[in-house]
Amino acid sequence: MQVGIIGIGLIGGEHQRIPVGVAGSMAVDLKKRGFAHRVVGVEQDALHAAAAQELGLVDEIVDYETCVATSDIIVVAVPVSAAIRIIPDILDKVDCQVVTDVCSTKEKINDLVRYHPNRKNFVSAHPMAGTEYSGPWAALPGLFDGRAGIICNAEDSDIRAVELIKQMYDCLNMRVIFMRAAHHDVHTAYVSHISHITSFALALTVLEKEKNEKNIFDLASGGFSSTVRLAKSNADMWAPIFSQNKENVLTVLDTYMEKLQEFKHHIEEYDEEGIKKLIHKANKIKRIIR
Repeated sequence: MQVGIIGIGLIGGEHQRIPVGVAGSMAVDLKKRGFAHRVVGVEQDALHAAAAQELGLVDEIVDYETCVATSDIIVVAVPVSAAIRIIPDILDKVDCQVVTDVCSTKEKINDLVRYHPNRKNFVSAHPMAGTEYSGPWAALPGLFDGRAGIICNAEDSDIRAVELIKQMYDCLNMRVIFMRAAHHDVHTAYVSHISHITSFALALTVLEKEKNEKNIFDLASGGFSSTVRLAKSNADMWAPIFSQNKENVLTVLDTYMEKLQEFKHHIEEYDEEGIKKLIHKANKIKRIIR
């Protein structure tokens, strides 16, 4: 089994820089755990290409055409703005190969390829794992262990293709969940996309304050670090995600801003009981996340 990963470094005519922690982590574990006997990657940046091979993430760096032609599974691990161009092109070229992706938004991609003659070769997927770091050096063995692996609109794919991607996720020790692409995009807006926006906004707020008070970061504790961790995430990946999931993200943002306004109102009114009520409601998240 050869797995080809498009997104190990720089890809496409616009030379977008993309994060490869997810792709690299996937490559490492698929080989280590025996799912793939060979992993090849597409990489246009010489430094990233050398690092990917030196670190053992891939067996070989190949060109785009070779990756598509020779791989049994082709994993598209590029920003969603590039994926919507690349996936149809790959489907034009495949015969019996299985094509999958790791993009964080699903509905637009699925709508785009719905009537493609080789639609059944494509399995729309999203491994819910990642880090805020990018580059070949961000690959982490075991990154996917215990995480959710989402497969969307499975009924539009060949059953053998779906089973192969499920086996790949089983090898990564992921919990495979099937759902519609539209439902996926709603849920990820709540549990992933808003978290990143919140982190970016908090980082911008603190950086603005830091212009005048240089020692503010001396006071930062673990709570601050964990809250703004996601603000280190890659802009080339996240800007297209927010754009493609615009309607869901805006709905979540409206609700989030309403809650911020509730806190603001109670604080302005010295209403500690009102603040406590909001915090107690928020504490119910313990029933879901431990």
